[in-house]
Amino acid sequence: MPYASLASENLMIKKKLFEWLGAITAIAYSLLVAANIGVEFFGFVLLLLSALSLGFWAYLGKHKGILLLQLFYVLAAVIGMIRWF
Repeated sequence: MPYASLASENLMIKKKLFEWLGAITAIAYSLLVAANIGVEFFGFVLLLLSALSLGFWAYLGKHKGILLLQLFYVLAAVIGMIRWF
């Protein structure tokens, strides 16, 4: 069963990676938008990356409510990027 153990460990690493990537990019997005320094478009890009990362994490962990929230954030990020131009 070493293969099953390796696959399980690999999945756990992926979950942690997406969880922390999503959290860190969300923090950066929040700070950039709150600073109001003219880099809001880049902030929306970070929001999109965060939402996709946390959405994938939620999908892997079967967190349906968080997945729904992240789908909304993806939509908000896309709308923000379009309206910024």
